Amino acid sequence: MVLCRLGDLLDYPLTQVTMVKRVAIIGAGVSGLTSIKSCLDEGLEPTCFERSDDIGGLWKFKPNVEEGRASIYQSVIMNTSKEMSCFSDFPMPEGFPNFLHNSKLLAYFKIFTKKFDLLKYIQFQTTVLSVTKRPDFSSTGQWEVVTENNGKEARDVFDAVMVCSGHHIESYVPLKYFPGIEKFKGHYLHSRQYKTPDGFEGKRILVIGMGNSASDIAVELCKKASQVFVSTRHGSWVLSRISDNGYPWDMVFHTRFNSTLRNVLPRPVVKWMMEHQMSRWFNHENYGLVPQNKSLMKEPVLNDDLPSRILYGAIRVKTSVKEFTETSVIFEDGSEEEDIDIVIFATGYSFSFPFLDESVIKVENNLVSLYKRIFPPQLEKPTLAVIGLIQPLGPIMPTSELQARWVVRVFKGLSTLPPESTMRTEIAQTKERIVDMFGESRSQTLQTNHVDYLDELAVEVGTKPDILSLFLKDLKLGLKVYFGPCNPYQYRLSGPGKWEGARNAILTQDQRLLKPLKTRVVKDSSNSSASFLVKILSLLVVILALVLSFK
Repeated sequence: MVLCRLGDLLDYPLTQVTMVKRVAIIGAGVSGLTSIKSCLDEGLEPTCFERSDDIGGLWKFKPNVEEGRASIYQSVIMNTSKEMSCFSDFPMPEGFPNFLHNSKLLAYFKIFTKKFDLLKYIQFQTTVLSVTKRPDFSSTGQWEVVTENNGKEARDVFDAVMVCSGHHIESYVPLKYFPGIEKFKGHYLHSRQYKTPDGFEGKRILVIGMGNSASDIAVELCKKASQVFVSTRHGSWVLSRISDNGYPWDMVFHTRFNSTLRNVLPRPVVKWMMEHQMSRWFNHENYGLVPQNKSLMKEPVLNDDLPSRILYGAIRVKTSVKEFTETSVIFEDGSEEEDIDIVIFATGYSFSFPFLDESVIKVENNLVSLYKRIFPPQLEKPTLAVIGLIQPLGPIMPTSELQARWVVRVFKGLSTLPPESTMRTEIAQTKERIVDMFGESRSQTLQTNHVDYLDELAVEVGTKPDILSLFLKDLKLGLKVYFGPCNPYQYRLSGPGKWEGARNAILTQDQRLLKPLKTRVVKDSSNSSASFLVKILSLLVVILALVLSFK
């Protein structure tokens, strides 16, 4: 289908004209790229505004911190594996490592961008200053977007807007909770400002926080520093990227079968299972890391080196900070560490939408009211959506992609939203579930259960796999879909946007997983009798799962 403007169609009867909806996309990171492609897949006309000079958003490393742009340190490696983190109709090259360095992930985004010819829809070094409703918004749903490029402002009208600006831009440093910091003579910074370990040699360093960034930075610095301390208020579960049989952790954890068990079993049983799973590697109590509330499903820390660094003393875990002196730090347990040179606040981020009026989206205590984490419920027309404002217990890529696929169908009128009252009721219920499952910490406000949320979106798009039908018609595929990793390809098996390569991508995922590992070919030494026993046990598990799922 050839897309064209109304001015090119004056000689055609209006009944034959299909109006092309123009969509403004803010940001060319993960969410922005998949939003551009989703618009094109549905015949919409996207224009993406990116304030920097390249794609990638958070995953584009730069040696300097830039205002208004996400920032990462040079050594960042993904916490989710390539088979779980790719776009659903574009597997990563089989030679890529299973956990990618940020430069490799950026390379994948560039291959993806070139493959689907997305670059021509992006305006680089263009900052969005404001997005406001047009006077006739209640009837047209249109927005006026004001942008700035090289000092020149421009205005344009769009039929819809997709906000893909991310949530790792504004550093959150709650200094009011750290008495005495104003008289501390050492240097302090937020983890957003950290880039490399250069310049930290021989220093005594305190890292405040126990998330993935805090752990990564502490592990990296302890190789050069005199001593590194990590202060944690609540503790955290720490996992290795390597799970059962050497597989990536998320390919083992995020399966439909596991998700079914977590949903149907009593909460105390699920709590026991989670604690047992998290403690298989090492006893967290012995390392001072055990979470304060073990029943909450907070995002775990993925770090293969942290326990060993603690084991031989390069990192020492401390309680929360009580106060600072000029040269030392006093902790809540009464202990004190003197001669601290540098403090790194790995205390998370705040998010905001400076280009939007609060009547559109209002942020309070790091919370926003969005239907299914996407749509402001009060708009007369559902023509503005937020993509990627979420922190799943899994990869962001398939989540943002499904969000975008649903949103463009809403823009086209192929999907509809419920009444405002219904949306607000569901928003309130979602907030209650978040508190129940993840706690009230501001760092958990964007958390979701990975598989559950993907399926929730897939129902709206019409792409949720029909497991029973798969078992009946394609048992081999059905077993992979239900018991194997819940990877993005599953959402291309049927429905709108169906991809003919989805089945093969699911059945060949092990091939792509093993390709970068088997660089030295060894003789297969598997025991046939053991293999037979595994098959028998697997069959019993299948029968149990079917009973639980379809009871």
